[in-house]
Amino acid sequence: MHESTCSGAARSAPNRTTPARGPHRRRGCVLLIKAASDLKASDITPKSVFMNRRAVLAGAAGLAVSGAAARAEAEAKAKALEYVAWDQDLPGKLTKLEDITSYNNFNEFGLDKSDPKKYADALTVDPWSVQIDGLVEKPGSYPLDALLKTSTLEERIYRLRCVEAWSMVVPWIGIPLADVIARAEPSPSAKYVAFETLYRPEEMRGQRASFSLIDWPYREGLRLDEAMHPLTILATGLYGEEMPKQNGAPLRLVVPWKYGFKSIKSIVRITLTEAEPPTPWHTLQAGEYGFYANVNPDVDHPRWSQASERVIGSGLFAKKQPTLMFNGYAEEVEGLYAGMDLTRFY
Repeated sequence: MHESTCSGAARSAPNRTTPARGPHRRRGCVLLIKAASDLKASDITPKSVFMNRRAVLAGAAGLAVSGAAARAEAEAKAKALEYVAWDQDLPGKLTKLEDITSYNNFNEFGLDKSDPKKYADALTVDPWSVQIDGLVEKPGSYPLDALLKTSTLEERIYRLRCVEAWSMVVPWIGIPLADVIARAEPSPSAKYVAFETLYRPEEMRGQRASFSLIDWPYREGLRLDEAMHPLTILATGLYGEEMPKQNGAPLRLVVPWKYGFKSIKSIVRITLTEAEPPTPWHTLQAGEYGFYANVNPDVDHPRWSQASERVIGSGLFAKKQPTLMFNGYAEEVEGLYAGMDLTRFY
């Protein structure tokens, strides 16, 4: 850090290009002003040189500003994604990016909603690959870039409903999970899809906590027909840019008709199985968290109602809104559960 030569002198504001002006005497220091009689010829700067120097300084400042702007623009372009834009009606008012990225459940980084934003920057997401195995004809480890080339990136603006009775509307960008699974060629005996989050405790502080209810790494699962449904995606971005680390970078699951904990983050493994895969919350508290975890306003959590939800970003005193069956996607997905008792298979 460069300090002023005057003790206690105020420092200039960052990136300030206008010369500081003010009285000759400043608090803590005195500026030495020579009288005209004390000046030598060599002390006087010719006007042409002075003006040229000002031009040089202004140009340098301009280059610095334009250089910083160019770098910021380059970084933004690097994060920007090319995708097919959403062309349907919005399912609700879009949640602001700041709210989406600062209010999260991502226990790998801590239990508080603000912890992921605070600590997720420690996560390394490049390079990244996903292992696809189990009951498939073409198992393998797929680099993220190759995986995303399976299909065209699409914007999917979905409702997100947390089991904790709050909600958002998020403009995800991703590809259909069905395309990825089809590429691996599932065998006829495959009935379920299991997912696994990265295990890297040196970067994910929650995984190295002295006490945790979860047996890391975090795992989730879907029925194969749920995974192959057109609404189910693997998301790699939101709001037109690469996925923020606190939201599950670089690849997360999004299943909009289920409670948010089913949409597992930072996926490194996808396994097709014949039997229903164990999942942490269902294993820990089956009476509170079912394997299916479909949004259902008629089946309350044992400790709170699921009939309504708090919309994030709507204000402290805003009224809750009614929760919709299957989070508003009943027309598209209710056929998946025909004949099932949804109070039992919740």
